Order: sequence, then C-alpha cells, then structure tokens
Amino acid sequence: MTRDDFMARLRRGLAGAPAATIADIAADYDTHFADGAAAGRSEQEVAAALGNPDRLARELRAEAGLKKWEEQKNPSAAAAAVFAVLGLGAIDIIILLPILMSVLGTLLAMFITVIAGVIAGAVVMAAGPFFDPPGGPLTAILAGLGLMAGSTSLGAITTIVTIGLMNLMVWYGRLHYRLLKPAIDPQG
Repeated sequence: MTRDDFMARLRRGLAGAPAATIADIAADYDTHFADGAAAGRSEQEVAAALGNPDRLARELRAEAGLKKWEEQKNPSAAAAAVFAVLGLGAIDIIILLPILMSVLGTLLAMFITVIAGVIAGAVVMAAGPFFDPPGGPLTAILAGLGLMAGSTSLGAITTIVTIGLMNLMVWYGRLHYRLLKPAIDPQG
C-alpha cells in the first residue's frame, strides 16, 4: 500500500472527527512515512509496519471518545464513549449491548421517576393545603417538601451511579484495547 492510499483510508476512517484532530493525526502518520523514507524504507514497508489504517482509525476514534468523556462528563461525551467502546468489537456488541441497554433503560427510568417525584412534590406542597388534607395544611406542605427532597436524593444517587458506569465503560474500553492490541498487531 502506498503512502497516499494509507493516508486516504486513514482520513476516511476518521471522517466525522473534528478537522483539527484529523489534521494532527494525518501529520503524525505523514511523519512516520517521512522518517521511514529517510531511513531508506519503502512506502509499502512503512505502511505494513503501521498496520491497517481502518483499524488504526477505529482505535483512534475510540481513544478520542474516551478522552472526551474524561474531559467533559456530559451526555454527549458519554454517548461518544459508549459508541467508541462498542465500536471496538462485534462480539462485545452481541454480549454487552443487551446488558448495557437494560442498565441504560433502568437509569433512564430512574431519572424520569426523579422528575415526576419533584413535580408531584411541588403540586402536593402548593395545592395540598387547599384540599383540606388529613393533618392540616402543614402536613401537605411537609409531605410535598419530603417528596421533592427524596426525589432529589434519588437523582443524586442515580447521577453517581451513571458516572460510575461511564467510568467503568472507559476502563473496559482501555482494557479491551490493551488485550486486543497484541492480537491484532502484526507479529514481528
């Protein structure tokens, strides 16, 4: 494979990444080809030593997704990290995707419960005293506050669990990459 072929496949594999990131990665791999040429190696030898550009692009995208999660910790970064990790292997998708989807569904249900609890607590607190509840208006106000506080606590716990799950996914992705790297790199 020539330098141009390698670089075209690498850029195609990185499509969708920020242009600056693609330019930096392309410059790094151009440097490898320039260093190889200076050492008297052919483009084909350098390309063979660098490996499959499609695989390199997948690994670089996975690493970028994991870095984005570590830096930003927001839903967009979480999605990027999940898809980056799942993109590393088809077997993982078959095994982990059903488990991951059920866990994500449970977390989504917890967040919806939190929102509903806060809204219900606000309604009880605001409207309850006007409906003559047992125990009087103070009971309705305190019940509404208690419901909102409980929902807020559940939201905090769910957020901590979500962050822990994302950190576990990042750890798994790195472990997965380290375990697979020797198997997919050419033996020399």
